[in-house]
Amino acid sequence: METIHIKGKLGTSSIHVGEHLKNLGNYLPESRTVIITDENIKKYYGNEFPDLPVITIGTGEEIKTLSSVEFILKELIRYSCDRSSFIVGIGGGIVSDITGFVASVFLRGIKFGFVSTSLLSQVDASVGGKNGVNLDAYKNMVGVFNQPEFVICDLDLLQTLPGPEISNGFAEIVKHALICDKALFEFIETNRKKALSLDDQTIYRLVADCVKIKSGIVQRDEKEAGERRKLNFGHTIGHAIEKIERAGHGRAVSMGMVAAARFSRERGMISKKDVSRIMALLQDLNLPTGLNYDPGAVINAAGKDKKKEGKDLFYVFLEEIGTARVEKIGFHELNEFILKTFIFC
Repeated sequence: METIHIKGKLGTSSIHVGEHLKNLGNYLPESRTVIITDENIKKYYGNEFPDLPVITIGTGEEIKTLSSVEFILKELIRYSCDRSSFIVGIGGGIVSDITGFVASVFLRGIKFGFVSTSLLSQVDASVGGKNGVNLDAYKNMVGVFNQPEFVICDLDLLQTLPGPEISNGFAEIVKHALICDKALFEFIETNRKKALSLDDQTIYRLVADCVKIKSGIVQRDEKEAGERRKLNFGHTIGHAIEKIERAGHGRAVSMGMVAAARFSRERGMISKKDVSRIMALLQDLNLPTGLNYDPGAVINAAGKDKKKEGKDLFYVFLEEIGTARVEKIGFHELNEFILKTFIFC
């Protein structure tokens, strides 16, 4: 097991890579603790939970709403929780997003932690202190910055994930490599078959390296005022595709990264050869790379991106594999790129 710390103004968060759900009790306070989880996780792992009250929510992006938050808040009141209480979310990215948001607003904030059960959540969603929910068509529009006390990344839990969910996580792993770690990108290229088979040592390195990358960025820019924006590589167009198709976050981000790499190439940054390398790796990890969507629909969805500032937005480009650059561009530039890049079949 390896523990990585995030020490920021919002508090200290400890991410335990290789720890196990069965040891959760070692990290919980003596005060009243309530578990938040989803139906699938409770079905598969509920017998491993500590003997504590459990609030169960549904699955899928459609439950990541203020209605779910209201339901959980009322349940916390029913369990007589107070400011000394603790909440632990056991699940993937949706559970951690909702749990962190609920804990941050209940009685103006109580402490919380996560047991991360999906690859995507372990390498990205549960790390860094961004918690939020969607509002209509606007993804993560309502949220807070607040660090969990701890995150347990139990790699054994990945064994029950379906293939598409594993691939969703690989998209975020590739993203971390692309924005700041060329050696990690090359490691994934060399070990892609081991990664897909969830080889213990390979997955351990991938999760630990991604947590270290993200933790370092978050410590330097906790509230996304500068460097942390790089973590949005592929997400502007990726979120737009996710709204259109409901393809799964990682699959949508994969296509968003292809678009961002091609946009970077168009602006004279990354080489054509490296664009091809990125696409080949994503394809080998069972991720989509085609951009076969109605350009108008993509433009409309991208216009709802929460990172926009008036007629501009911050967009993440690649200078080369392992080096990213954030630039403020006009929406008209993005729209022009989408119009000539996306093919509606």
